[in-house]
Amino acid sequence: MSISKIFIDRPVMTTLVMFAILLFGAIGYKSLPLSNLPNVDFPTLQVTSNLPGASAETMASAVSIPLEKQFATIAGLSQMTSTSTLSQSQITLQFDPSRNMDGASLDVQACITAASKQLPPQMTTPPTFAKVNPAMQPVIYLAVSSDTLPMYKVDYYAETIVAQQISRINGVAQVQVNGAQPFAVRIQLNPQRLASYGLGMDDVMTAVSAANQNQPTGTLWGKSQAFTIQSNGQLLNADAYKPIVIANRNGSPIHLSDVAKVLDSVQNDRAGGWYNGKPAVILAVLRQPGANTIQVVDNIKKLMPNFRSVIPANVKLDVLYDQSTSIRNSVDDVQFTLLLTVGLVVLVIFVFLGNLSATLIPSLALPISIVGTFAAMRLLNFSLDNLSLMALSLSVGFVVDDAIVMLENIVRHMEMGKTPMQAAYDGSAEIGFTILSMTLSLVAVFLPVLLLPGIVGRLFNEFGVTISIAILISGFISLSFTPMLCSRFLRPNKEGSEKGKLSAMSDRIFDLVLAGYKSTLQLALSAKPLVMLGFVAMLIATAVLFTNIPKGFMPNEDTGQLVVMTEADQGASFQEMSRLHTQLADILLKDPNVESVMSSLGVGNSSPNVALNQGRLLVVLKPRADRKLTADQLIQEVSPKLQNVPGINAFVQNPPTITIGGQVTKSLYQFTLSSPNIDELHAAAAKLQEKIKGIDGVVDVTSDLQISNPEVHLTVNRDKCARFGVSMQQVEDALNSAYAARQISTMYTSTNQYWVIIEVQPRFYKDPTKLADLYLHSTNGQLVPLESLCTIENGVGPLLVNHLSQFPSVTISFNLKPEASLGNVTNAVKAFAKDREIVPASVTTGFQGTASAFEDSLQNLWVLLLLAVVVIYIVLGILYESFIHPITILSGLPSAGLGALLILMICRVDLNIYGFLGLIMLIGIVKKNAIMMIDFAVEAEREGHKSAEDAIFEACLTRFRPIMMTTMAALMGGIPIAIAFGAGSEARQPLGLTVVGGLLVSQLVTLYITPVFYIYLDRFQKRVFHPDESKIPASALPQTEPPPVPH
Repeated sequence: MSISKIFIDRPVMTTLVMFAILLFGAIGYKSLPLSNLPNVDFPTLQVTSNLPGASAETMASAVSIPLEKQFATIAGLSQMTSTSTLSQSQITLQFDPSRNMDGASLDVQACITAASKQLPPQMTTPPTFAKVNPAMQPVIYLAVSSDTLPMYKVDYYAETIVAQQISRINGVAQVQVNGAQPFAVRIQLNPQRLASYGLGMDDVMTAVSAANQNQPTGTLWGKSQAFTIQSNGQLLNADAYKPIVIANRNGSPIHLSDVAKVLDSVQNDRAGGWYNGKPAVILAVLRQPGANTIQVVDNIKKLMPNFRSVIPANVKLDVLYDQSTSIRNSVDDVQFTLLLTVGLVVLVIFVFLGNLSATLIPSLALPISIVGTFAAMRLLNFSLDNLSLMALSLSVGFVVDDAIVMLENIVRHMEMGKTPMQAAYDGSAEIGFTILSMTLSLVAVFLPVLLLPGIVGRLFNEFGVTISIAILISGFISLSFTPMLCSRFLRPNKEGSEKGKLSAMSDRIFDLVLAGYKSTLQLALSAKPLVMLGFVAMLIATAVLFTNIPKGFMPNEDTGQLVVMTEADQGASFQEMSRLHTQLADILLKDPNVESVMSSLGVGNSSPNVALNQGRLLVVLKPRADRKLTADQLIQEVSPKLQNVPGINAFVQNPPTITIGGQVTKSLYQFTLSSPNIDELHAAAAKLQEKIKGIDGVVDVTSDLQISNPEVHLTVNRDKCARFGVSMQQVEDALNSAYAARQISTMYTSTNQYWVIIEVQPRFYKDPTKLADLYLHSTNGQLVPLESLCTIENGVGPLLVNHLSQFPSVTISFNLKPEASLGNVTNAVKAFAKDREIVPASVTTGFQGTASAFEDSLQNLWVLLLLAVVVIYIVLGILYESFIHPITILSGLPSAGLGALLILMICRVDLNIYGFLGLIMLIGIVKKNAIMMIDFAVEAEREGHKSAEDAIFEACLTRFRPIMMTTMAALMGGIPIAIAFGAGSEARQPLGLTVVGGLLVSQLVTLYITPVFYIYLDRFQKRVFHPDESKIPASALPQTEPPPVPH
């Protein structure tokens, strides 16, 4: 018994089941989070250590290496990188996706504790770690600024009021503060004045520490009342510190103000942020995985009036960048594409059938399948993003296929004179297995997608599952709802009644096309060797095209922002970097396409910079409708202007939709060299960098090798130190106090804790000669000038020390020109890296980040294509109980691949991961046409006792109309995506192009190749498996005239 009969006989049950699918789908849709891409959570922890004043070498040897040795023992650690720079070490730990992050966090904390005994005792705070997601971009940037207030007051409002309230919003993971300027009292000593009083810096530190106290002072307990004792031990501003008595000389007190300037200042005066050229504190808000980006941003914006009512009127709060705007635009455009696709598909059905009621029946499968998919997406915690909506847009062309095939077959039975009810019974029973085969084999195509490892697998898992669910629902609807509607609402044409004009015209056009196909099919069947020769040629052409087509990873999208990474000469001061950044920002702000510019300098305090000579600018563009240039076009326009600023290099990037890897580099694509032999490593990196600069299509070639930072080398004479009673610890302690912005005390307030910092006055650290003004206390109480204990020489040293898996490393990074292919460039880089005259065998090399993900995906996607074909073959073999018929069904795949690759080359679009996904989809689409032919031919051979040639000829003509309808429907599903309009269209276009190109070529070719393959393989099957049958001449078999092709 046919499964469709149950639903035909029970229309109320069938209708209510469809209503339930729609109801739960609508509920699921309302609760689906909106985001740009599916949630991709990289298991990554970042460990940060601070030791003010320490050089990069000191941070690497004293902090990074002891920690790295401990972290290397953690289970599930896939990669460890570290960057050591002035005063800071940052270690990034990437774990296997299967690693539980709570357990990993406990292991990291245990390793920090174990390494603490080996870390420098001067570290005032232990290393801290935090879970980070490199793939996650801030959903909104806020700028807090003021034209009148000092920056430490602006920072108070930004961090204490705005950031803390935002962090409590549901869905917010973290609020990063760029350019943080927390309050600090800065004591700037005059070493000459100190020496004139016979005082050392240690005297000042002792006095200040003793004067600023916050100790428990106890309670007075009376008989009936208790009194808490509170003293004025806390000093909370610069004026309170100035009267501190350092010492007494000749009966007169020496106050702090006599030997120092005491300022209300900021904790780090060599870091900062700017918004449109004015100092600002920048807040970058990150959302939690799975949170609705638009909802998070809307909730933040709801708080803006409240913030403005709390903070003073002279403090400005501006939205610098809002990711939800691009997501809204992109999602809206994809939703419009989805609706347009639905309209086009319905129009195709109407044109072919020329009957309104017949058009509505398969069209109802569209909303039920798509809306019903939302319920499953909600259960699986998916989001409504570009990929899932793209999957639904493409599925429109598929989900209607099964309903079209069912409807067309029932109409064909009605044209035989049957009643609608009988036609529904017979037609659904006859075509049910075909629909089941098409549905299951199409879903099988996407099974390998679920097995993809790495970033590509995480991204496209949601795509594959979404489209599979839509196809399964449509298959169920076609076997249940469609035949039930046909039995009730289709009306047979009465004898003598004329068809409508549109229906008649549609029939006339179809008759002409069918007649042309019939005659050309007869020619193809009479010249089968030539057809097979054409197939072989096409197979070779497809392989050649696939090998030579430019390959990419993820296309650039115009998200309304650019990132400019900057690097000045090694040793550039903060003041010089600030001056240069101001020039860059002025150039960008003058461009009519630019809305605003955010700039950040310095390391630490959530800064994205890794060295003092590096900076970052975030360029926010005007809405796409208000500017003439796209993001990529703007890069070509502004890059030469920025390069004209002397003293600094600017590397402009269109930031990728998803960031891969935790390493921050000045350009997007990374190639890393590592070796225990530092000299060989540095030499190889320099040679390879020059070679990469010569690769066609490569720009912005740079590296993180910075080993020429100006240094002052002090060679201390230990004999002299012993003679004068000065220890080595005193020497380094004095240097640290003078030049490292050393924290010597803490101020405790009701809302925060602030530092008291000691250093020398700015005029005493301008150049190395000022070291002569520093004095140290000897054991006999005398002051000893530092220059008498050491020799001072100028030299160079590393500004950055990088490690990969505990070994020294150098990362070369580069960007691509718009027309360049990532695949060609990576091949060229690998070729240079294999040249032992450039890179010796002792140096290990490999791509990192996005380039590494591209290399992995290229290998995995090639395997995925083959696996998809194998899975389809297995499913079809099971369904047909045949080893041969699946080969016939799959014979059209080379033509689809040829069409897809040709259109990509014509349109000059790389074959990227979206294009690969289109190729996988084509495997499922193209074989549907063959299934319709083969099913009918096999049945004709079995039941009608026809020869293979007669059976396939009849099948091709009989199934021509549904083949044309389903193909046109699939084309209409791909064309709006291939045209590429609206936000985010750059990513969607390769997918649409491959589907459209593959369908156009395969539709033409498979109509001829599949019948020829069927005949040859049928003969082969009979000779191998049924040798007796093959000896029976075709003339001996019962012959029947093929039935007229229905209209």
